[in-house]
Amino acid sequence: MRAVVLRSHGGPEVLTFEDVEVPLPGPDEVQVHIRATALNRADILQRMGGYPDPRGAGFLEIPGLEYSGIVSAVGERVKMWKLGDRVMAIESGGAYAEYICTHERQLLAVPSNIPLADAAAIPEVFLTAWDALVLQGGLTSGRWALVHAGASGVGTAAIQIAKAAGARVIAAASTDEKCALCKSLGADETINYTTQNIREALKTMTEGKGPDVIYDPVGGDYAEPAFRSIAWRGRYLVVGFAAGPIPALPFNLALLKGASIVGVFWGDFSRREPQANAAMMAELAQWYAQGKVKPVIDRTMPMSELKAAYAHMGSRGVMGKLVMVN
Repeated sequence: MRAVVLRSHGGPEVLTFEDVEVPLPGPDEVQVHIRATALNRADILQRMGGYPDPRGAGFLEIPGLEYSGIVSAVGERVKMWKLGDRVMAIESGGAYAEYICTHERQLLAVPSNIPLADAAAIPEVFLTAWDALVLQGGLTSGRWALVHAGASGVGTAAIQIAKAAGARVIAAASTDEKCALCKSLGADETINYTTQNIREALKTMTEGKGPDVIYDPVGGDYAEPAFRSIAWRGRYLVVGFAAGPIPALPFNLALLKGASIVGVFWGDFSRREPQANAAMMAELAQWYAQGKVKPVIDRTMPMSELKAAYAHMGSRGVMGKLVMVN
C-alpha cells in the first residue's frame, strides 16, 4: 500500500510516499480501507520533530491521527463490525495510508447522512470537544463557555458541542470573517483577538461573571487574560498549544476563584477508559444523526497534494478542517 513515511523531520519536503506492507488485523482488530484523513496541528509538530510518534518503537513513522473508511477485514474475535461497514476513528498514528488496523472499540459508525470524506473531519475535534466540555468541563444549559480559536477545526466542533449542551457560547477568533463563521455555528457572542480586549469583552458579555468553562487549544498570549476572567468555580480546559508558547497561568488566581485547570487528552482517555469512551461515542453518534452537529470543511484535497495542504494550514487561513482523500 502507499503511505506517507517520515524518515527524517523538518519542512514539508520530508513528507515522502512509499510502498509498505498492508497491516493485518489481530484477533480483536479491524482493518480499514482508508478513504480520507484530516490534518491536525499535531501532524505538523510531528513532521517537525516536536511531537514523538505516539505509537513508539516498532512502527514505521506514518503520521495521521484520524480517518474514515470501509471495513475491509476483521479479526476472529471482532463482534462489533462486519465487512463493508462505514467507519471513522481517531488513532495514535498511521492514517496517512491506504489501510490501517485498530481495536474494534476505537471505531465509530459513520451516520448515513454524512459523506465518508466529511467523516474524516469528525473524530479528533468532536470527541475531544465532547470529552473536554461535557465530561471534564461539566458544561450544562445556561452556563457560559469561551472557545478559543473558534473558526479552527477544534473550535468549530467545540461551539457546536457547547450549543447542543444548551450553553451560551463566546467564540474568539482572529478576523471578522472567522467571527462570522462562529456566529453561523451558533455562537452567541464573538471576540476578535486583533481588535478587542479579551478581558473587557468577557466582562461585558457575561455581565461581570466571566465564562464558566474556557476551552483553549491555543495557549500563548491569550491564555492568561482569559484565565483572569474566569468565573467562580470555573474550569480552564487545556486542549493544546497551537500558538506555540506554553502559557504560565497564575496559580494564585485558581486559589482565589476556586477554579480548576484541567488537561484534556482524549486519545489517552479512549485507551484508559474504553467503556466510558464507547458510551460517549454512542451518544455523539445520536447527535450527528439528529443534525445537532456537523463537520466544518475548509477544503478537500487529494492525498497527492499533501504538501500544499500543509502550506495552507501554515498560513493560518484555514476555517474548519482540511480533508485529504485517497
